[in-house]
Amino acid sequence: MKSRLGLAVVVCAGLGLAGQVLAPLVAEPWRERREREPALRLEPGVAAAGQGVTLALLGGFRALVADAAWIQMYARWERRDLAGTEAFARLVTTVDPRPVYFWLNAARILAYDFPAWRIEAAGGYDAVPAAVQRAVNEAQAAAALEVLGAARRRHPESVDLWVEEANIHLNRRGDPLAAAAAYREAWARPRAPYYVARLRAEVLRRAGRRAEALAWLREVHPALPAGDPGAGAEVVLQRIRELEAELGVPAGEVYRPGR
Repeated sequence: MKSRLGLAVVVCAGLGLAGQVLAPLVAEPWRERREREPALRLEPGVAAAGQGVTLALLGGFRALVADAAWIQMYARWERRDLAGTEAFARLVTTVDPRPVYFWLNAARILAYDFPAWRIEAAGGYDAVPAAVQRAVNEAQAAAALEVLGAARRRHPESVDLWVEEANIHLNRRGDPLAAAAAYREAWARPRAPYYVARLRAEVLRRAGRRAEALAWLREVHPALPAGDPGAGAEVVLQRIRELEAELGVPAGEVYRPGR
């Protein structure tokens, strides 16, 4: 009981001490962002980083403190407190950068939730001009991609981080070619799931790059184990045939498995 009480005292002391350190670091970037976009100025609400941690105090308690900070982040997320949510999301990955989960969800919040919140706070989708909405989406996607880039420096072999980047390029930025490049990076990582290769081909196909999609599937198909249903070797072969037909590939140049 005493040890638990002592731990609680240490954690609370750390939270209070680091809050003093982090508060100015969070407040200034948020103030500058709002000044750059007068139409989207938002009240930050509570001082988002009034609680925090200093790494020197954490020792072996990083996971514990990170979990506690994540709960604080979620509470602010429920209130749509942009400054608080962003501050605690970044704090969590600073305290304990080991779980990919933290990085992925921080990026998703920045890319998907924040644009909607900012636009709604500025009057809603009917009131905010389309150009401003695009700028907000692009800015938040860039912030999310920055988080994923930092995450990859910690987790260079993570497939999930590259897949998330591809999804943001595709769904938030409307850039299928950047998505295709990210899917390719995901496929190059160890133990990448087979669906990643199929997604890259589909994105290229939708972008009008059918020849590139065909070349990609021809490259990938020999590596797919025929006995593994998850590999989808037959599905890939079918798509190869469809693309060959669409492109008018001569009979003598069609893909021949096993050659």
